[in-house]
Amino acid sequence: MLKPHMRGRLKYMVTGLFMLASNVNYGFDPDASELKMLGWSNRCFTQCYDANASGKLKKWELTLSSNAFIRMRRTYQTGKQEYFSFHLQRLDDMDYLGTVTSGTIKLRTADADIIVQTYNDRKGGDVDTMASVLSIPVKNMEPEKLDSLRNVLFYFKNRNM
Repeated sequence: MLKPHMRGRLKYMVTGLFMLASNVNYGFDPDASELKMLGWSNRCFTQCYDANASGKLKKWELTLSSNAFIRMRRTYQTGKQEYFSFHLQRLDDMDYLGTVTSGTIKLRTADADIIVQTYNDRKGGDVDTMASVLSIPVKNMEPEKLDSLRNVLFYFKNRNM
């Protein structure tokens, strides 16, 4: 039989072991190569996004997160905001329309899996919809860079399957 003061210690030890086991089994920390791919892809988005093609933007944000979400937010000078988000597991294909100087990356999903939220739109108000294509205007997109971006996106898509 356990002494009363031993029960408390045992409870803490068992709880600690469960917490450690859950971190080992369910915790995800991207390794160094994945962190490099994330950093590279986000720099690529930052360097190549063509803010002038989307109208008069006050600010914009386009990121690939470590949990494989693509998120794009555009805020216009009028106050209108557009937000797009989807998990790369839903990515079906990536197309590019344009030249090296300027073009559009089209990220396609099989179904309408891209969340589209619009705020402060004078014409339509606040609207939540779904889409099957995310169009990203880009500039200075070399074929090698485009191919590398495609490889990174499909790596994160397949990693989470």
